[in-house]
Amino acid sequence: MSSWVVMLMLGVSIAIGFIGLIAFLWGLKNGQFDDKEKMMRGVLFDSIDDLNSMSLQKCKKDKKDEKL
Repeated sequence: MSSWVVMLMLGVSIAIGFIGLIAFLWGLKNGQFDDKEKMMRGVLFDSIDDLNSMSLQKCKKDKKDEKL
């Protein structure tokens, strides 16, 4: 490979990494990763399956309430 191909690949990979970092920081700023209820419910249940089933039930209930 010639040096211009390596420089092009390096530039593109740095640009993609920078875009990914910006997207991650945007998600943090807008609260995309905040789910305090799930962490609090995690103490109440023994397994991950129990916790996931409760999350699904809550989502279904919320959707049902929105329709009313």
